[in-house]
Amino acid sequence: MHVLVTGGTGFVGSYLCDTLAARGHEVTALARNPREADFDGDVATVQGDVTDYDSIEPHFEGVDCVVQLVALSPLFKPDGGDEVHFEVHLRGTENAVKAAEAHDVSRFVQLSALGADPDGPTAYIQSKGQAEEVIKGSTRDWVIYRPSVVFGDGGEFVPFTRKLATPYLTPLPGAGKTRFQPIFVEELVEMIADGVEGTMTGPNAEDDEDEVVQAIVRVGESDDDPHAGRTYEIGGPEKLTLAEVAELAWAAKNKPVSVLPVPMALAGIGLSMLDLVPGAPMGSDQYRSLKFDNTTQDNDVDTFGWEVSELTTLQSYLGVSDADLEE
Repeated sequence: MHVLVTGGTGFVGSYLCDTLAARGHEVTALARNPREADFDGDVATVQGDVTDYDSIEPHFEGVDCVVQLVALSPLFKPDGGDEVHFEVHLRGTENAVKAAEAHDVSRFVQLSALGADPDGPTAYIQSKGQAEEVIKGSTRDWVIYRPSVVFGDGGEFVPFTRKLATPYLTPLPGAGKTRFQPIFVEELVEMIADGVEGTMTGPNAEDDEDEVVQAIVRVGESDDDPHAGRTYEIGGPEKLTLAEVAELAWAAKNKPVSVLPVPMALAGIGLSMLDLVPGAPMGSDQYRSLKFDNTTQDNDVDTFGWEVSELTTLQSYLGVSDADLEE
């Protein structure tokens, strides 16, 4: 299968491209700066910007499946303001779907976000929700993934947490009670690759062989596809508060963390004022994102042959022992 991965040189994209190549697919990574690519497998690269239709349209020719990964980080205020979320997530998806339909691409896989909602509380969540509506209204077979925060080598979640929460004594909005459900990137991309193929390949796949076809389903050649038209919520094995994530992140550096609670209302005033500061890394949208949990209601990892208890924890990834946390 020929798979085009938009945003293929990014954090999740680089892992996914290598995973798809290892599974025997012809993989092309589309990126604005493909020269930055660093792959272990045989992955081709092309240049294009999803916000510029003419720059991406030719690269959809001969493609069987498109995986749309291009996204801005919800952790930072984008250059140009919150409207940029709609330009990248919504307009970018509209362009990718248009190109997929123009070149008769059979399948469209989208990496969305937990809580995606056209009328959600943040520009990031709204733009992701509106992009999902575009996909669901298309003529392509589609699969949508809504992951919680993703961690792994090259990811921004742990480094961002260390910037937000200093060691020893750190002020955190709402005492850092906002919850996350971190998922390990290497496990997430295996699930996304299953969505590309229409398969289940997790550790327990053989136990559920009556529910999901085990052999690769070539898109367009079989109707026996468990993933087409499905939206999946994906989270890791634990629901951790921001304070707990900060404790783990700094325990890996042999430094303790004590939280100084900051009332949410006060944090909201401070972050809202940053909207007026050009180049400020955070703003009112980031404050609103801290007011709701980033966790699954129904974790769908079992659909891909994974037990929640088998997933990698953030603590084990960071190499932090229980004794380290007690010190």
